[in-house]
Amino acid sequence: MKIAIFGSKHQKKEQVEKLFGILFDNNTEIYLHEKFYNYLKDVFNLQYDVADIIANDVFDADLAISIGGDGTFLRTASIIGKKNIPVLGINAGRLGFLADVGEKDLEDTFADIFSGNYRIEHRSQLQLSPEHGACHGFNYALNEIAILKQDTASMITVHAHINGEYLTSYEADGLIIATPTGSTAYSLSVGGPVIEPTAANFVITSVAPHSLSNRPLVVTDDCVLTIDVECRNRNFLVSLDGRSGIFGAGAKLTIKKADFTLRVIKRKGNTFYDTLRNKLMWGVDPRQS
Repeated sequence: MKIAIFGSKHQKKEQVEKLFGILFDNNTEIYLHEKFYNYLKDVFNLQYDVADIIANDVFDADLAISIGGDGTFLRTASIIGKKNIPVLGINAGRLGFLADVGEKDLEDTFADIFSGNYRIEHRSQLQLSPEHGACHGFNYALNEIAILKQDTASMITVHAHINGEYLTSYEADGLIIATPTGSTAYSLSVGGPVIEPTAANFVITSVAPHSLSNRPLVVTDDCVLTIDVECRNRNFLVSLDGRSGIFGAGAKLTIKKADFTLRVIKRKGNTFYDTLRNKLMWGVDPRQS
C-alpha cells in the first residue's frame, strides 16, 4: 500500500514514532511531504527511509494521512485536490472534527484499514470563480468560502443572488458560505447551524451583521450563488479554508458546488453523532465532574 503523509509543525514525537512504526510493520510504501520531512529531521532528529519526498502536487498514493489538527487536514485536502485519494485525519491538535483519530486509536484504526474494514465519506466542496481574472492557487474549499472586510475597515455590503434571483444585501463584517463539513467550523462560531456532513446543503451565514434580522440560511447544494461587494476602502478579503486573497470592490464572484468530492476515511464504528457528543461534550453536566 502506497501512503502519502502530510503533517503540521505541532507534533508529539511519541505519536509520530508510533505511527511510522505501525506503517513500517505493515510493509507500506511511504511518501512524505517535503515540509513535514524537514520538520521531523530538523526538530525531532527523525529521518525515515521513505519511498519518495513529495515536493509538488505531482504524486499518487492509495491513501493519504494528515497528522495534525483540522487546519492540517484542510491543507492536505488542497494538495490532494482532484486526485480522488482518500484521506485519514490523525489528531495531534485540539478539537479535531476532521482529524478525529486519537493516538490511543492508532493500532485499531490501521488494523481496520489494512483489513479493509472502513468506510468512505464523500465530502462536498465549494468552487470560487471570479468574473474577471482567475484565482491564484487552489480555488476550492472543503470548509468554507468567506467574504470579509479587510483589517479594521468599515463593514462591507455583500449583494447576494441565488440562481439569478436576488436574495438580499448583507451589511456586515463578512459573509460565510459553508459546506456541511464546514458547518462545525467558522460558520458555527458566528451562529450557524450544525449540518450532517454528507447532507446535500450549504449554509450562508453573515459575520456581525448590521441587522438583527439576518439569520443563517440553509440552501440545497445545487444552488449557484453570485456575489458582488461594496466597500469603502476599495478592497476586501476572500478566504478559502484560511487561504486569503485580496479582491477589489465591485468584483463579481460565483460560488457553487465543486464537480468532485474529498474522500474521507472513517472507521465503521465512528459516526458524526459520536464526534458531536465527544467533541462538543453534549449531554455532559459540568457540575458532576
